[in-house]
Amino acid sequence: MSDDKQSRTGTPAGPQPEELRFFGTTWVDHSGRYGLRRAGVAVGSLAAAVAGALVLRFAFQGLEIAAVGGFVNTLVVVMFAVCSAIAFRKTWEGFGRRPADPAREDALRSLKAIGFIGTLLAWFVRSFVEAPGEKLRRAEYEEAVARYEKRRSHRTGNPSGRKKPKR
Repeated sequence: MSDDKQSRTGTPAGPQPEELRFFGTTWVDHSGRYGLRRAGVAVGSLAAAVAGALVLRFAFQGLEIAAVGGFVNTLVVVMFAVCSAIAFRKTWEGFGRRPADPAREDALRSLKAIGFIGTLLAWFVRSFVEAPGEKLRRAEYEEAVARYEKRRSHRTGNPSGRKKPKR
């Protein structure tokens, strides 16, 4: 065990990459079947979106059978479309930056749950470019590593062994 790479407690020295859902820390160096994982996320999110759309179609057919009226049918379709669009946008924005107001993001959680198809489609589209959230995590990780290296380079050596400045 090298003191350069790990501290005396056995934990690695320096900043550690944040894990991504479905990818762990393989996004750092694209190891561990990273490409297959991205393909799996794309296929899985699209399949889940299609399954969700089918479930919503069955629910809409139930409304037609119940004969609730055209206004309610239109209202339900518009509600799911608007919620899906908002969920897509918020999920897409979340891949590029941390939320400015976490409390507001928590308040939108139920809206995102209703518009789950938009969230799944955002994951599907983003997985063609990168692991969803990789760009943000990579920028944060590289910044943390740069700060760590800068701090570490300023504190090299044993402070008690330094020469005292002459007065």
